[in-house]
Amino acid sequence: MATVFIGTTKVALPDGTSAAPAITGTDTDSGMFFGTNIVGLATNGTSAVTVNPSLITTFNSTGALTLNIGTTAQRPTATTGQLRFSSSNTNLEYYNGAAWLGVTGERSGGTQKAIFGYGAIVILTVQSMTNLVSNTGVVAADVTGVGTARYALAAAGYGTDKAIFGYGSDGASVYYSLTNLVSNTGVVATNTTGVGTAREALAAAGYGGDKAIFGFGSTPTNVSLTNLVSNTGVVATDTTGVGTARETLAATGYSTDKVIFGYGYVAAVSSLTNLVSNVGVVATDTTGVGTDRFYLAAAGYST
Repeated sequence: MATVFIGTTKVALPDGTSAAPAITGTDTDSGMFFGTNIVGLATNGTSAVTVNPSLITTFNSTGALTLNIGTTAQRPTATTGQLRFSSSNTNLEYYNGAAWLGVTGERSGGTQKAIFGYGAIVILTVQSMTNLVSNTGVVAADVTGVGTARYALAAAGYGTDKAIFGYGSDGASVYYSLTNLVSNTGVVATNTTGVGTAREALAAAGYGGDKAIFGFGSTPTNVSLTNLVSNTGVVATDTTGVGTARETLAATGYSTDKVIFGYGYVAAVSSLTNLVSNVGVVATDTTGVGTDRFYLAAAGYST
């Protein structure tokens, strides 16, 4: 027997079944029914949704579940476990307690497109131009440079759908710590005043779902210090270096929210690596595996 309240009046109802629900509207085979510690909804005499004593919800359909749909700007106040469809990023996304992630574990919207930026044509002929890459891998023509031309800098994604270029040199004797933020439409901003030690030949990668880290490099003396980047693109001051100081290394994200720095030049080429946790803590050296080398690249793959 089911009990419901109409106002302050308690009314006893039969439990009902999916074919004959206890509570209906004008359509008598669609409504709510009850069982032993079970509540369900029926449509056209068929059980559509049930909730069991363990609060497990079962959708009894071969169709589909339509989730909340909205843009990145329309995301709700985040609570761990939320699931929605992002119309901005055209993917399912969930909130893991720290960031919105795509259902593959990648940062939601952070892997749709890409950007190349800055560099040198020859030594001392540095550039600030950029080239956007579409979500089908097509590279666009040069976009007129914004910010200080430089090379041997680093870049990473942050904030789930943006990017940051940072540090570098003019190819001669000037080292920079300035940065340039990139919007989620690929627009590069003017220089942000540098934070941390000016240097070149460093590496950067995203971590923690929506943040980034710059690390290592040359001042021209090799360093192992790092600079964390918040999910709003704010670069923190230097974090004391961990691991062997080196330059011309590479970095990439792995395991959805962590980073690895690897290889590079110490007093000679090396193959050692340093892991970074999902809160941006750099670990001590891991003994090198593979051929010692420098001026390499790294990227994540697979899911």
